[in-house]
Amino acid sequence: MRTLADLAAQQGMALQTLLNRAPHKRAGHPAPVSSKGARTLLFDGEQVDAYLTGRPVPPLRSKDDDQEHNDGDLLDRREAAAALGVVPDSWRVYKRAPLLTEHMTVVGGVEHWPRGIVQRYRDTRPGRTAATGRPTGSGDQVPRDELLPRTAPLLDADPAVTATAVVEQLGVTRSTAQHALTRLRADRIADLVGERPQLSPYEAAAALGYPAALVRRATVRAVTVLRARAAAPYLADVAAAVHRAGWTTTLAAPDVQLPTDDHAVAVLVLDAEHAPAPALVWDEGAGWRTATSRRHPLARGAAVPPQGDGVRYLATGTTPPPNALTAALTA
Repeated sequence: MRTLADLAAQQGMALQTLLNRAPHKRAGHPAPVSSKGARTLLFDGEQVDAYLTGRPVPPLRSKDDDQEHNDGDLLDRREAAAALGVVPDSWRVYKRAPLLTEHMTVVGGVEHWPRGIVQRYRDTRPGRTAATGRPTGSGDQVPRDELLPRTAPLLDADPAVTATAVVEQLGVTRSTAQHALTRLRADRIADLVGERPQLSPYEAAAALGYPAALVRRATVRAVTVLRARAAAPYLADVAAAVHRAGWTTTLAAPDVQLPTDDHAVAVLVLDAEHAPAPALVWDEGAGWRTATSRRHPLARGAAVPPQGDGVRYLATGTTPPPNALTAALTA
């Protein structure tokens, strides 16, 4: 392979002179063999030598050539990503696979991989299926508490990383990968908006390098995260009031939970023996209510249950004063 610098040296001129005169753009000059849109142009050495000595320029091997030579063709990141069916920016995650790392070679300062190796990785990567990259019905190979810490480096390396890439790297289902990326992106968008309030969530997502097509859910969740963070001081005040009333044995503010991307709730477990209810649930849309279970205070999907059978809605509004809430609880 020859770079533009190689062409300039071969013709006895400085690189800038070659760029100014652009002999490589003249009719008849061999076309670059690098992929369309590549930053570094590469040319086939045999073709260049033939052209500069006035000999017929030999054709490049085509996909119809014998398989042995075709497998040895070197692909840059764009071509390798296309062979895998992913966007070029995601290749920086895929290329970490041991098989690809082992066979990576640098040509003209550009990383390349043999076509046959890329195809072997494509066809044999663990758990591969056409739809999700994981066998139907298979579970996740990463424990739940390790999912975000192990997904975060992939997002650090590539803000445009897709769920497909996470599936291949971690061996999780597609829905799990999507949920992890949504949570991570939402938290980071919320962090940036917190630092720079003049930004909208969409502007923060763009500033972080997240493609618009991948962050619709994340921006919705980021807005909810910001609401949850704003509610935290109020919830801490309620926790303190409940503790002063003697209904909790320790003073601890509840963690706000996001059972869905657009909804926030929090739970206060009343663990004292004489507590008036097993738990309190705060719902950002419905306010405070009692719950009938300490272990499972939330209904499936955080559905809002009707009043009755141990469920009682307390005070008025979604953020009543803590003292009003404790008074309503004992009424």
